Amino acid sequence: MYFKHSFLLLLLLNSFASAGFFSDNNESKEVGLSTHIIKFGGEEVFDESDLLDAVSADHKSFYQFWKDDTARIKDKLLPTLGATLRNYFDAEGYYDAEFKIKQTKTTVKVSVKENKPVLVNDINISSDYKIDDMITFHKGDIFKAKEFIAVKGRISEEMLKQGYCSYYLDTKAYVDLNKHTVDMTFVLKKGDICTFGNVTVQGNETIDENIIKSRVRARKGQRFDLEKVKDTYDALYGLNSFDSVLVNIDRKFYNVVPVDITVSEMDQPYHFEVGAGYDSYVGMRMHGQVLKHNFMGNAQKLQLDLAWSQLEQLAVLSFFKPVVWEPFGFWLDLGTKGGYSNLGYDGFREKKLFFTTYLNHATERFDIKLGLTFESIDISKRDDGQPELPPGAYNTFLLTYPYLDVTYDGRDSKLNPKYGYYIRGYGEWGIPTNSETSAYQKYLLELRGIYTVADLTLATVGKVGVIEIGNESNNHGIPESKKFFAGGMYSNRAYGFREIGAITSPTTDLVDGAQTWVNLSIEADYPIWGDLYGAVFSDNTMLAKESMDFNGDIISSAGVGVRYMTPVGPLKLDVGFNVNDTSIYGIQFQIGQSF
Repeated sequence: MYFKHSFLLLLLLNSFASAGFFSDNNESKEVGLSTHIIKFGGEEVFDESDLLDAVSADHKSFYQFWKDDTARIKDKLLPTLGATLRNYFDAEGYYDAEFKIKQTKTTVKVSVKENKPVLVNDINISSDYKIDDMITFHKGDIFKAKEFIAVKGRISEEMLKQGYCSYYLDTKAYVDLNKHTVDMTFVLKKGDICTFGNVTVQGNETIDENIIKSRVRARKGQRFDLEKVKDTYDALYGLNSFDSVLVNIDRKFYNVVPVDITVSEMDQPYHFEVGAGYDSYVGMRMHGQVLKHNFMGNAQKLQLDLAWSQLEQLAVLSFFKPVVWEPFGFWLDLGTKGGYSNLGYDGFREKKLFFTTYLNHATERFDIKLGLTFESIDISKRDDGQPELPPGAYNTFLLTYPYLDVTYDGRDSKLNPKYGYYIRGYGEWGIPTNSETSAYQKYLLELRGIYTVADLTLATVGKVGVIEIGNESNNHGIPESKKFFAGGMYSNRAYGFREIGAITSPTTDLVDGAQTWVNLSIEADYPIWGDLYGAVFSDNTMLAKESMDFNGDIISSAGVGVRYMTPVGPLKLDVGFNVNDTSIYGIQFQIGQSF
């Protein structure tokens, strides 16, 4: 059984409990205030729970089996109870609804008679842009003022999204209370396409203007698009050097929209972090981090990461400098990282000293990284009861390799995508620097596709990896840790992280890594209640010892999971089983989406 980050999950559960999700402590405090019992009767169209919510009464939800079934309303809300109900029924289209309120010292009783609603009689559209799909009303529907306002908002958002910042929109609803009908009109003139204008920056003190402008996605001359404004916010906050960012697009000159950026640099640029947790692969784990944002100005970053567990010890120092070079307006960032790691695999241990440096260019969709890495890797035996590696595998390997990492992210969201696709290609070309090491080439291609039908989100993730080794004679090879392993949330959820080596049958594998890897995951997510989703999935993994061998055995797993949506992405809990041997299973916990 594998349970990833269970300590973090425990902290989250404790947080939810203290917030009142799993406890009625807060409820008892609320009841302790001056309250009246409130009861509704006579309603035929509306549910009592909807009416209780409308007047902000405290009542039992369907899942709160432990809670008292008595609904209560705070005394301070009683003077406005009638007005609140009147506004609610009007907003729902029941302008003739009647209600009577009777109050005693302990109880409020509300008798309701909804009467006839106001229905949509006619919808008149005059538009030079197709908006029919955005108007959710149909003849005979109950007229709801809130939905009418939402329709207007959707049309306005669509105009701005498509670059029409000078549109004219007039919406009206003519209500006839005698006939209980409403006639709606929508008049839209889209106007001309708008473009972004000059970019101005203010508020920066230690960060050069060209660094801020390098993160602006709303560039001069481009078609006006609210998504580019959102991407600009994300990119500027991604520098981790500002307390606040304001991108103002309120000005307009003949369909040209200047982009005015105001920033406030961080007052507290230091970040310290110490924590403990449990990982299904390395066990109990302590970690610490010291981070200096805007190090010596210009949004530079210096970071030290430390981690310790029984299977892993890690110390990494990294440095980041934005816009180190800008050939022909193509800005490049510089990153460097160096350190030491000591990590235990099944059957062997990897001790590594490393240093890497890279140039990086990122846009709202593309991320291109070109780097050079130096590594000294020592592969040694572990007395863990696992089979040993082949002769010659336990050595010290000195490696130098350039690498290229290219990503195109076409998803509609990085935190919880509903549509789109994602492509990543990675290659490294190893150059041996001692007699134990061979030249090699390592390639990895990853494809993701996401599509949502109604509320059902379907996703598939495919990965293909190949390693070609130049010369393995005379004990020449590459470190075993450079080869492919699988298992965990991002490959096969019936196994722990990196616990599957070269596969020998649908239920067995070796401690040896593979030179060919194919992985296919399919998942379906569907909302169960509110922000809680259920999921079913299938993970299929092939790991072959030889390069370019795509005929190996496959380990397949299937399982179920739950997701709770949060502002930082879903909290995911999955249980996966090997379909050929259900005694092999894993429990995986993750924060964030895997597709």
